[in-house]
Parts: sequence; C-alpha cells; structure tokens
Amino acid sequence: MASKRCHPDNQQGCGKKKRKGEAKLSFPELEELSHQLLVASSIENENHVRILLNYTTPESDSEFVVQSILSLQTFFAVRLLDGHVFDSRLRTMFDDFLAHLIHIASSPLCKFHLVRMAVLEAIMVFVKLNKKGHFCFTLYQRLIQALIYSPLEVDFFLDSLLSNYFNYIDVRYFTFMTVQNICNTLDKRISSGNNYVTQDGPQASLDHSINKIHFILTHIPPLGDSDTDFEVWSEGFLSKEGDNQENPTRKEGKGGSERKDKSAKKIVKLKLKFTKAWMSFLKLPLSVEVYKEVLVKLPQAVIPYLSKPEMLCDFLTRSYDVGGVVSVMALSGLFVLMTQHGIEYPDFYQKLYALLVPSVFMARHRAKFLELLDVCLKSPLLPAYIAAAFAKKLSRLSLVVTPSGALVIIALVHNLLRRHPSINCLVHQEFHGKTYSHDGNADVASDIARGKQGVDVFKDKESDPLKSNAMRSSLWEIDMLRHHYCPPVSRFVLSLENDLTVRARTTEMTVSDFSSGSYSTIFKEEMRRRVKQVPLAFYKTTPTSLFSELDFPGWTFNGEQLKVM
Repeated sequence: MASKRCHPDNQQGCGKKKRKGEAKLSFPELEELSHQLLVASSIENENHVRILLNYTTPESDSEFVVQSILSLQTFFAVRLLDGHVFDSRLRTMFDDFLAHLIHIASSPLCKFHLVRMAVLEAIMVFVKLNKKGHFCFTLYQRLIQALIYSPLEVDFFLDSLLSNYFNYIDVRYFTFMTVQNICNTLDKRISSGNNYVTQDGPQASLDHSINKIHFILTHIPPLGDSDTDFEVWSEGFLSKEGDNQENPTRKEGKGGSERKDKSAKKIVKLKLKFTKAWMSFLKLPLSVEVYKEVLVKLPQAVIPYLSKPEMLCDFLTRSYDVGGVVSVMALSGLFVLMTQHGIEYPDFYQKLYALLVPSVFMARHRAKFLELLDVCLKSPLLPAYIAAAFAKKLSRLSLVVTPSGALVIIALVHNLLRRHPSINCLVHQEFHGKTYSHDGNADVASDIARGKQGVDVFKDKESDPLKSNAMRSSLWEIDMLRHHYCPPVSRFVLSLENDLTVRARTTEMTVSDFSSGSYSTIFKEEMRRRVKQVPLAFYKTTPTSLFSELDFPGWTFNGEQLKVM
C-alpha cells in the first residue's frame, strides 16, 4: 500500500501525482532500498537507481525526494571519487539524475527548505566531482540558466549560492562566464524578436530574468586581498594557463613571490570575466528600477573592479544625456571616469548646468548629486563665466526651493565666491549708461540704459552658461534670503556678508552637512537650539480672527459675502 504519511515540512501541498515506483513503496521501504543501494551488486544497483529516480521529481512527497536525492548522491559520488568509469547505462541514469535535479530546482512545486537544500548541495557536489575534481562548467551553467529562465522566484537558491559558494574564486569566475553567455543569448533573442514566452508574457518574463541577473551581479562579493579570497571549490582552477603547475627550476626561497604571481593572475582573469559579464548585462533593455539601481552601484561596486573602466564611458554618457533624475544618478559614475581614468566628456558643464532645476532638490539621491556638484565646481581653472552662471542659477533657484534646498544653495554659493574671486563682482554690481545690451531685446536694453531699477539681464531659461549673461547680473536673490520666512535660512545667509576674498579669514562650507536636509531636520535643529530672547504676543482680549482690519489698511472684509466655491 502507498504510504499516506506526510513529512512535517510538507503539511500543505503534498504531491498528488504518483509514479509507479512510489505507489509500491512506503517510506521505511524506501530507506531500506537506499541502504541496499550501497552494498548491492551492479545489476541490483541499476534496478535500485531506477526506482529511486522515480522519486526525484517535484511531484513526489518531500521526504521521499530528499531521501532519494541523498541516496543517489552518495552512490554516484563514491564512484566518481574512486575513479569509477560509468558504463553507458549507468551514465544515462546519472545524466537523468542531474536532469531531475535541475528540473526540481526550477519547478514551482519545489517549496520546501529540505528539498531545496538537498538539490543545491547535490548539484554543487557533482560540479566538483563530475570532471575528476575540475569544475564542471556545463552542469553549473545549466543550473544558473534554469534559475534565471524560470518564471518563478528562486531567491532561496540565489541566496544559498551567495552565502555558501560565492566566496570561492572559481565559483565567482564561472558565474561571470555563465552570466555573460546568458546575456549574450538574451541579446540575440531580443535582436531577432524571438523572446521566450511564459504565462506572464514575453516582456514580464524578460524583466524577471534581468532582475535575477542583476541580483547575481550585484551580490557577488568583490575580490579582496585576504587569503580567503583565493579559496577554490574545485581543483585545478585556471590550470590551463599553468597557474597550478609547479616550476622545478625556481628556487625554494621564491615560494612567496610565486604565490603572489598566481594570485595576481587569478585577479586579472577574474576582472576580465567580471568586465565582460557587466558589459553584456548593460546591453540588455533594463527596466527603470534596475537602470537606476545600476547607476547607483557603478561608482563604488563596479568601476573599481573593471579591467578597463573606460568601457563604461558610452553607457554613462548616454545615461547622462537622458536628463532628469537619470542624469543626476549617472553623474557620479561619469565623474569617477573623468577624474580617475582620464575620460573626457565634451560639454560636461553645460549638461551639469541643465540639471539645475527645482525638482533636483527633492530627488531621492540629491545629497550625492549636490556633493558632486560642489566638487565639480572646485577647480581653480574653471572659467569665470561658468562659475558665475552656476552661482546665479543657484541663487535664482533659492527663491523657489524648500528651506533645506535654500540652505545648501547658500553653502554652494559661499564656496563659489570664495574659490573664484573673479566673480565677487556679482555681490554688488551697478549698471551705468548703455554699457550692456540684452541680445536684441530692445525693451530690456532701454530699461538698463535709463537705469531702471529691478532689471536683470540674466537669462534664466538659457541652457548654455556662456549665453546666460550671468557676469552682467548680480546676486540680488541672496539678499532676498535675508528676509526668508524660515529663520535658519535668514540666519545662515549672513555668512555671505563676510569678505570672502580674504581666504585666510574664511573657510569653505561642508556641503554634506546640508545636502540631506529636510523640513524634519530643520525642525529638530530648531528644537535643540537654545535662545535667550523669545518673542511673545500679548492680547488684552482674545482675538476672533487671524488678521484684523488694521493689518490691511484700505481694505474691508465682509464675511457675509464670502462664499465657498
């Protein structure tokens, strides 16, 4: 009779589909069969293996699956370790067993922890043993492909690989190779229009696979310098290049240098595969969420480990040209390439100038952008017209952004005036006669000629700093901030009243102290602030309205005429 018992891990969703072998055995009988497998003759082995293979399916009960996998794993592993050569029938059964393991790993019925652990451990054991101790790349690639192409969530397998196997350098090396091959295959399918289809549709399936690839690439630990970084899962890693071959002609005293040479070769090889995997991945059509996450990861988690960082130049420049928040996020990676790897980007400051819009002071990654903006404007070789354009543009934005944005703008303008004395004329600049024109705007030119107050020649909508007329303008917006409704802003702007040309008496503002500010941080800072004099309001009678008629001379208010629209 078939056993009706269910393992505690399998209280819900026990497999209902029974195979012939499963209907004939109870679980104790299966355990006895597993024991006999290790001591039986070759003919009996084949029969036992066939029976156990019937239980290595996602439809079987979890306890039957685990017991069968462990028994077959031990049976085949012992023979591989002993150098046993499989005959054609045993080889076929071994290949069927591997195929069953791959199928279970990507099956929606594989929901139980014990089954998943048994499957992953068995596959990785045969990755190590199937080629006489050398890494079996073919089997490992089949596993990763099945996980990525599966329409299901396979976070358990990816997390288990990350925690248990990605610390081995050879596993990382062949993972990068697998990712590169999968990305190239997907790219060819997309180019030819032959996307693989699941029940969720081709685009959902493609995005799902890309998300898994992104997870793998961003969670593989970077290569460090400690000894554990060079541990290997299999034998003979990179032996084809002679990395594991001893050279008898070398002296014994050079053992340390030999190990360093081997480690250096492994680092070079790993960086090369890392670079190819990432460049193949970046060719795929990334979703907006993945695209933004990639831009955030590139400066610190990718660029330092590439064999040729300049290969990212095209991707980052295209991203920087997109505009909006994508350009803001691409700035960090592009700045690293320009400052550390000698990459030139034409019209960099013109693109950076175009990013200065009110929304950037509310963006999620505004802190990093504003800190990079301060660094980009730090060079003493920066032309005066560019420094003036940025100072004027920021000043104009200070009138419309939040108080936290106004604070960081004051810090940026303070640093610009201190670093570039040639633009200090913007602090107070008067117009005399017909000195300046406004590019054909007769009304503005005539107003300037007559000395009319309140005329600003600055072109706020101009995207080119050279054509913005910033050097002909003044920073009157900063003076307006002295009357800002938010006390921290009005207090902080007083720092610009110092003579910033005397560098010995002033210091640069640390933009990072203000770049992450918000209403909440301003409020908390004000609550901690100790004040000696507190303004009080005293009324002889309780007020009945927010404003009185004395506050608006010449106006009358009739409440009966007010209607709610």
